Amino acid sequence: MNPSGHHEAFPLQGGYPGQPAGPSVVQHTVVNIREPPKDHIIWSICTLFYGNPFCLGLAALIYSVKARDRKMVGDLDGARDYGTTACRINTAAVILICLIVIVTIISVSVSAAQAAAAYNPYSYNYNNRYGK
Repeated sequence: MNPSGHHEAFPLQGGYPGQPAGPSVVQHTVVNIREPPKDHIIWSICTLFYGNPFCLGLAALIYSVKARDRKMVGDLDGARDYGTTACRINTAAVILICLIVIVTIISVSVSAAQAAAAYNPYSYNYNNRYGK
């Protein structure tokens, strides 16, 4: 320690004060910041109001609310589990909604095609050959 109060820094081999002598050492610190768990509450509300096959939207909304509650309490693992369950239920509900829409479109188009063919006056009916 210098009694005059002046502190002088003498670089050792090109370094700065506080760095180890010798070759420059680069230290990396890895900070693992975990993203807060998702509760998927907006997706659950949309599933509840725009489809809700077999009440899956309601079940997804319940799990989303539980995930949000767990997140507010600080239980991140529990919130992650409930959020994952809500995501899976929402996915199943969306797949069912898509299948129902596709089957409905196919059924309506086939029925419309059959109805159009039945009432076409220019189509030839083999069962009514002689006007009977």
